[in-house]
Amino acid sequence: MNIIVSSLNAKYIHMNLAIRYLKAYAEPEFQVQMAEYTIKDPAMNIVTDLFRKKPDIIGFSCYIWNIAETIKVAKILKKIKPETIIVFGGPEVSYDTKEWLEKIPEIDFIIVGEGEETFKQFLREAHGNQEWENVSGLAFRKDGAVIVNPQRNKIDLRMMPSPFRFEEDVPHLSKRIVYIETSRGCPFNCQFCLSSIEVGVRYFDREKIKEDIRYLMKNGAKTIKFVDRTFNISRKYAMDMFQFLIDEHVPGVVFQFEITGDIMRPEVIQFLNDNAPKGLFRFEIGVQSTNDFTNELVKRKQNFAKLSRTVTMIKQGGKIDQHLDLIAGLPEEDYNSFRKTFNDVFALRPEELQLGFLKLLRGTGLRIGAKHFGYVYMDEPPYEILSNNVLSFEDILKIKQVEDVLEKFWNDHRMDATVEYLVEEVFETPFDFFQEFGAYWDERGWARIGHQLEDLFRRLFSFIQERKREHLPIVEGFLKYDYLRNQKQKPRKPWWDEKLKKQEQSAIYQFILSNPEMLGKTFLNLSLSEKDLYKHTVLEILPFNPELYLQKKILVKEPAILLVYYNYCDHQPHMFSFPYTALKKGLSKKSG
Repeated sequence: MNIIVSSLNAKYIHMNLAIRYLKAYAEPEFQVQMAEYTIKDPAMNIVTDLFRKKPDIIGFSCYIWNIAETIKVAKILKKIKPETIIVFGGPEVSYDTKEWLEKIPEIDFIIVGEGEETFKQFLREAHGNQEWENVSGLAFRKDGAVIVNPQRNKIDLRMMPSPFRFEEDVPHLSKRIVYIETSRGCPFNCQFCLSSIEVGVRYFDREKIKEDIRYLMKNGAKTIKFVDRTFNISRKYAMDMFQFLIDEHVPGVVFQFEITGDIMRPEVIQFLNDNAPKGLFRFEIGVQSTNDFTNELVKRKQNFAKLSRTVTMIKQGGKIDQHLDLIAGLPEEDYNSFRKTFNDVFALRPEELQLGFLKLLRGTGLRIGAKHFGYVYMDEPPYEILSNNVLSFEDILKIKQVEDVLEKFWNDHRMDATVEYLVEEVFETPFDFFQEFGAYWDERGWARIGHQLEDLFRRLFSFIQERKREHLPIVEGFLKYDYLRNQKQKPRKPWWDEKLKKQEQSAIYQFILSNPEMLGKTFLNLSLSEKDLYKHTVLEILPFNPELYLQKKILVKEPAILLVYYNYCDHQPHMFSFPYTALKKGLSKKSG
């Protein structure tokens, strides 16, 4: 039999771990091909490719993001090659299994839960007597009825074969995110998460995992993401892996982890701050809500004070970028409560803040008890909340406006100085800035069109011009500063209209050439010629001293000269400033 395991990934860069475990576990008894696509690929293209592989059995790995497209592919395959046995597995079909088989006749079998041993036993029956009742964790139809066999005992993960030693993967490792797991299960019981259903945490063989990581690094992997639900649940285990990765990492490789922030011990953070190379690690921390009653309702234990300490210590270390998650729509978290949650977490200034919306996943406690909280949610994946008893659909639309501009104006870090000034000095809270700007953005239809970098600056400028005009001169100065500091080379035409005339520019350049000490030792050491200044620098007059504000948070509303030098060797902007009054004094002395 020709056996294929397949998945439709969200993007090409994602690498499906599940089908690799299925292949590794089935071999060498069964030869299994892998076939990966993306949800953006036309269904007919996927079907054509699979048809040419001539499968007898094809297994699809199913999740909320790919189930709709996977069903399309399965339906077409059954039309053109009805004898093909189609097997579904994965978290999306492991719950409400009977419903899936009743609703989608093209699915022949569903593997429920942990699939490696079940899939292998299924293949044995497919090659043998086809007595499907003997396969634990298998769902199928018999005489018009749906049969769901009881699940098997959990696999001993220490005996699992490596899913990474396939030659066909090697050419792609450097271009894709490689997912790796060192454990399965979660010690917590959060009612919105599928991990809450599995009791306990099981670990893979630590030394085998290390060998896999060595192999992946040796063969070019650049981004390795651990999918453990709580990587740091065991301090000893986490410390051992951190030490190994620090000792043996290959420069350029990044490791990402999901950690629980409030159980991270200060001594572990200090160890990482002292020993981890900058950029080696990236942490994802689920905060979700800072409302204690909400967390209690979803059985989520969280000490936000300790979590804040963790995030702050890591940030102060300057070695590890942090991605913090929020979920809008949790029980009894209304709009005002979510506003507080957002402001509590934004105060930590994570490198990335992801604002997501509750999804009522099949099998979770919240979905089972949805009526109690008045949940209205999408019938089809991703089962996202539309409203509940304290959050209206209109409230959700408002929060989505926040999500849109948060991604563009904070997570991409194009305008950090500007946003910092706006949330501290202009708007009552960070949430209020993102909400008001998000609504303004949405009203103009900008959410439905693409944007160049310059467009983003112009649109924030126009928002402030219309809504907070009294702050416009200072905000414009910050926008110019942010734009210039994020360019790798001298911009040909900035987004604003030039205000300095050539004669004024020339006078400033001559003053700088005569008084280079005004810009400090770093500028003096550059020894720039007159030609360098004219060719490789940008001049602007700002209504405040940017360096003073960024270093000490002191805003002195006195004009300053900003000079930005773009070094053609390192492609980095070098920012210098000095008081405009010094220029005036110097020019008046010269004319006198």
